[in-house]
Amino acid sequence: MNSSLSFVLPYSPRNADTAARFARELSRHAEVVLAGEGPVEVDSHPRLHVLAVQGGKGAAIRAALSRVTGAVTVLQDPDTDWSPEVYDTLVGPIRADTADAVFGRRTFQGLGQGLAPEQLADRALGHVTRFVTDVALADPLTGLRAFRTDALRSVTLTSDDDAVDAELVVKLAAQLFRLTEVDLPPTPVVPRRPRAAQHLSRLRTLLRYATVRDDADNQHEGYTTLERMDGATHYNQWLARRFREHLGRRVLEIGSGIGTITRELESGLELLIALEVDRFYVDRLKNLFRGKPHVRPYLSDVALADWESLKAEQLDTIVLSNVLEHIPDDGSAVRRFRQILSPGGRVVILVPALPQLFGAIDEAVGHHRRYTPATLRAVLEENGFAVEKLEWMNLVGMPGWFVNSRLLRRRSVPKLQLKLYDTLAPLFAQAESHVKLPVGMSLFAVARVTGSDA
Repeated sequence: MNSSLSFVLPYSPRNADTAARFARELSRHAEVVLAGEGPVEVDSHPRLHVLAVQGGKGAAIRAALSRVTGAVTVLQDPDTDWSPEVYDTLVGPIRADTADAVFGRRTFQGLGQGLAPEQLADRALGHVTRFVTDVALADPLTGLRAFRTDALRSVTLTSDDDAVDAELVVKLAAQLFRLTEVDLPPTPVVPRRPRAAQHLSRLRTLLRYATVRDDADNQHEGYTTLERMDGATHYNQWLARRFREHLGRRVLEIGSGIGTITRELESGLELLIALEVDRFYVDRLKNLFRGKPHVRPYLSDVALADWESLKAEQLDTIVLSNVLEHIPDDGSAVRRFRQILSPGGRVVILVPALPQLFGAIDEAVGHHRRYTPATLRAVLEENGFAVEKLEWMNLVGMPGWFVNSRLLRRRSVPKLQLKLYDTLAPLFAQAESHVKLPVGMSLFAVARVTGSDA
């Protein structure tokens, strides 16, 4: 432990004495902020700050973050004493710049009869957290976590009580920070009754973010659909396989959103420029691809991009995954693509199909149109490309989209439906690879630059 490390210990009257003891010990090695409600017997000194905060754990953490000075912050519940080696292991991925937040995965010993009720409740809430956030954390509500301090400060925490633990995971995951976990040494289990109020508060928060709120408190309506589609792992892998068959080595992705397809394509490429018009999403792309210099998020509107600089990058492929329909003047955009591509360069495009399916979800995510084979072919061939492949995709998704977007006028895809569809996506992908579809909810196209002035 060193001066770049800070500890935040939120306490309550129930554990104030234990928190004070931990704070005194930890402050011998690093900065400690002890924040909570009720009296605590500890004297402040240059490395130990004591804050009296009303309102619970979330309020204590918010107050403590204003006093933290270390580049890495450890957030610790005062219920277990850890050795210095554990903290070194915990912060290791952050210092190696392979993670922005590290969660300590707990193991318990000493019961002899399975998990105690408290651990069972934690495990059940962990399953709910993984469902809501799609994070691959076995113990997302652990009491020992480490963060890059600037990453922790970038999330807006609103919970005052223990629900802050769930809110932290939801918002870190939604902002695409890199989350990982490390194993903690086994600790003795102290049997105790589950704290029902704490668990209910966390559950309410998780359900709220799963149903009616996004990570920016509904400031970006389309974000909910993008985030839910990001969790459709099998479906996204299906799309990525189609794209990768036609990629070169130097790729421009137009409209990267939150990086769902970017993440599937970047491995093995020499360069991937991820162009996105919304800073809200560009900030998330920077979080997601931190430490991968071959992926370069680029904030710009298609119409205002520095096309001369992009041409100098010697790009051989432009990818648009459900993006062309967002551009008001799609013909002008396609002409731009032709001008910057190297000779023989390609555009690889997925667009939503069939104007008859246009509905509330299309409106929510900003679609100007849905295409037919004729309209997609026309916009490509009239602006400097020869179409090499034009195929329907995703026949099975049509009924669900029609019911949700046209009949029920929903503004996003229900998460449970999407999870079920994604489970079956590998079967759909295999079936479609063996048949020529007569129709589908999407169109997939590959087109090559024509002429000699590309």
